[in-house]
Amino acid sequence: MPQRTRLHDEHCAIAQALDVVGDWWTLLIVRDAARGVHRFDALQRELGMSRKVLAERLKLLVETGVLTREPYQERPVRYEYRLTPRGRALLPVLIALQDWGDTWVLGEGETMATATESSGETERVRELVGTKVPELRLTDLDGESRDPVAESAYTVLYCFPGAYARKESYPPGWAGIPGAPGCTLESCTYRDQLAEFTAAGATVHGVSTQRPDEQRAFADKERLRFPLLSDADLTLTAALRLPTFRTAGVSRLKRLTLVVDRDRTVVEALYPITDIEASVRAALEAVRRAGAGG
Repeated sequence: MPQRTRLHDEHCAIAQALDVVGDWWTLLIVRDAARGVHRFDALQRELGMSRKVLAERLKLLVETGVLTREPYQERPVRYEYRLTPRGRALLPVLIALQDWGDTWVLGEGETMATATESSGETERVRELVGTKVPELRLTDLDGESRDPVAESAYTVLYCFPGAYARKESYPPGWAGIPGAPGCTLESCTYRDQLAEFTAAGATVHGVSTQRPDEQRAFADKERLRFPLLSDADLTLTAALRLPTFRTAGVSRLKRLTLVVDRDRTVVEALYPITDIEASVRAALEAVRRAGAGG
């Protein structure tokens, strides 16, 4: 089992948190649970760790309330391991670690809302093609819980850093962050071409980590006719390991687009996006191409 902290650290929240999640295997288990990997054998296969070590880490996470065991088979009894509210509260920690790694380990330390073609995060996003979006819920403009994957043949999930009804609402220095400007253009381009997406069998959803009230003010101003969904708690971001950057104290999605079919499988991943209008055309072509192939 992981070594416990020293007694004189008992009032240090960092030390006490590391008692629970300080072991690197433990955080990777939380990462994969957020991705929808819930069963022992699947976790072992994903992580490549021994059964003994995995069993120890799962026991610790259940005992500390990060995971809960839920039976999915009676004979013999087998369990799934799912994040509790306490476990889901770790998602911002995972995203902060990922952002730090993308920026300072894999990158050059520059705050960016995009990436280069050869970057590790670009490869990570493109590897989403063929994988499934886990069952999860995001908050829509009315504060209701909604599945980001629609019932239509395809869903276009365009993820954007942030868009506001008033210019003064943008964080300081926003225009100087590579890849950040252009969210209004992107949303309005999808708005103007919505009929073409609908005719091709696709539903359009915009996703950002903004609050629903911020999204509603923007949607009303620009007269958007499709839902904007809030991933403020980073549920989708953590599930798909989507790239982020941090500014004004908020983790924000980098600009990318996923085309997802009715079975929740990602059929196209557009990243990085350097030409916004071209990316909307590319998403429409991806929907048409997937529909023709189906």
